[in-house]
Amino acid sequence: MMIIWQKPFKQSKAMTIEKLFIDTSAFYALMDRSDSYHQSASKLWAHILDKGYYLKTSNYVTLETLALLQNRLGFEAAELWSRDVLGIVETFWIDKEQHNLAFEIWFSLGRRKLSLVDCASFVIMRQDKMEKVFGYDKHFTEHGFENLNEYAFG
Repeated sequence: MMIIWQKPFKQSKAMTIEKLFIDTSAFYALMDRSDSYHQSASKLWAHILDKGYYLKTSNYVTLETLALLQNRLGFEAAELWSRDVLGIVETFWIDKEQHNLAFEIWFSLGRRKLSLVDCASFVIMRQDKMEKVFGYDKHFTEHGFENLNEYAFG
């Protein structure tokens, strides 16, 4: 399979640069050419790699992304994403305390389209002092995070 959207990862540079959390919505948009955000995600991904952000996600986002890719695009797409995209992203592992806090937030907000995965993302982003997210989920901006878009890079 040809890989058209990955650049070599320079870990030493990424470790000294701004942190960026990546949500399922961005991962999925990168992989599905029919997704309404695919073109935007592809452009942003190139800029993000050029800028050298320290890329982070969570094990919950990883699980959600793998399930979505496998269900909608097939096992091969999930495997490709796991190997070529996830390989350059640090994965936070949600512990029991973080899970419980995310669950409390999710339960207290009681909104139909706000997921436990989103709430867990908010928890770890706050704990790690991350302000920026690459994703297309409006819940991040509603909770005070900056969502990167194509205008972020001029």
